Amino acid sequence: MSEKLWIFDTTLRDGEQVPGCQLNTQEKIVVAQALEALGVDIIEAGFPISSPGDFLSVQEISKAVSNPIICALSRAVEKDIEVAAEALKYAKKGRIHTGIGVSPFHIQFKLRSTPEDIIARGVAAVKFARRFVEDVEFYAEDAGRSEPEFLCRIIEEVIKAGATVVNIPDTTGYCLPEQYGAIIASLKNNVPNIDKAIIATHCHNDLGMATANTISGVQHGARQVEVTINGIGERAGNTSMEEVVMAIKSHKSIPVYTDIDTPKIYKTSRLVSKLMNMPVQPNKAIVGRNAFAHSSGIHQDGVLKHRENYEIIDPKEVGVDESTIVLTARSGRAALKHHLDALGVDLEGEELRVVYEAFLVLADSKRDIGRKDLLELVGKYMDESNFIELENISYTSNGEINAEVSLKIGNEKYSATSSGVGPVDAVLKSIEKIVKPQVELEEFLIQAITHGSDDVAKVHMRLIKSDKPYYGFASNNDIVLASAQAFVDALNKIPVKEYATA
Repeated sequence: MSEKLWIFDTTLRDGEQVPGCQLNTQEKIVVAQALEALGVDIIEAGFPISSPGDFLSVQEISKAVSNPIICALSRAVEKDIEVAAEALKYAKKGRIHTGIGVSPFHIQFKLRSTPEDIIARGVAAVKFARRFVEDVEFYAEDAGRSEPEFLCRIIEEVIKAGATVVNIPDTTGYCLPEQYGAIIASLKNNVPNIDKAIIATHCHNDLGMATANTISGVQHGARQVEVTINGIGERAGNTSMEEVVMAIKSHKSIPVYTDIDTPKIYKTSRLVSKLMNMPVQPNKAIVGRNAFAHSSGIHQDGVLKHRENYEIIDPKEVGVDESTIVLTARSGRAALKHHLDALGVDLEGEELRVVYEAFLVLADSKRDIGRKDLLELVGKYMDESNFIELENISYTSNGEINAEVSLKIGNEKYSATSSGVGPVDAVLKSIEKIVKPQVELEEFLIQAITHGSDDVAKVHMRLIKSDKPYYGFASNNDIVLASAQAFVDALNKIPVKEYATA
């Protein structure tokens, strides 16, 4: 029979330790509420003694959510524990997470202590925390590099002291999956009172093993996983929540289940990415832009014939509307026909062969094949085009930024002006005045391609229309122009019926 696997999300504590990703209290509440809707069991809301802001965030999150356990971190120090308890006073279900380093590195070089003293301090911290809450989690920091016998001893003692959860972190991301699994198995087999507590995993990704180690820990008896959205966290990051949840959902041989509402994964991922201003890498498992994108002709043909030929997860299971068939020089006829069908162009036989050969020549010279390219390829089969072309942009700043944009749509020309907080904002608003797609600009990234003041900027945009994503790309020395071009590129991928002109 499957057992429940508790999802402990530390996006707002360990995840927020990424430089430049700090959130204010209101933003943390928004994330916490999203995590509650996602079905997370425990939210580690912060480290209250570390700053007044963290204290306030734990306190306000405790008020804002009802279902998850709210957890506050502390060191094995009485003052830390007192402050954590005070921050949790409004929590419907509160947990104090206290602990200490247990590896020879931490005992000797960080804490300058002895193994016996470390056990005493760990036990004292758990007992003190139990004065305030019934639910106390103990973390054995750097357990991944600890001595097995010592780890068993301290875990046994803190459980005797009242720990309800024992966290076994691979703090430095050092372990291989078999090593980490063996640590969990050792605790299960050698700690006589281990049945009195839940074993938790907390793995870091320094060697790219965080998800694999976490799954190995679960297979050997851990029943809580400490994770973050998008795998964000110190250094190379923490274990990715979405990867663990979907690995378990995909492998029925792992005898656990979670209460995560998986169709909300993608939306939550984008929320965290946006608020923390931390883009998700395109090839990121489950939530990356390319996670369900196919460009190889063999793969495209297989997916179009039967999705499971090349996809082990239905995109809808994680909140992605559909797979993406990307046209490149490696695409086959099936992919080209798929895109032509979407444009309302029905080609078969010799006509399709001729267009496909022309497509391959074009694809060899272009990185991205868009709607305009396809329309030009099949021009003689089309009566008219609603393609949007950016003809001109200009902007001025006289205390207020104003922009004027000229577009050509089909054979008609349009222009509009708008003001904005900056030239890019003003230009995009002007475009939206002409083309009214009611889109959400969900992702807007600018990357430097070269170096220097005359740098070439590559702009990537992701628009959402009717819950579907549309991507735009452009590069130019002028960031404003590149932004406008990327926006128009994405708009051109939206079906014509979805927008109207002014």
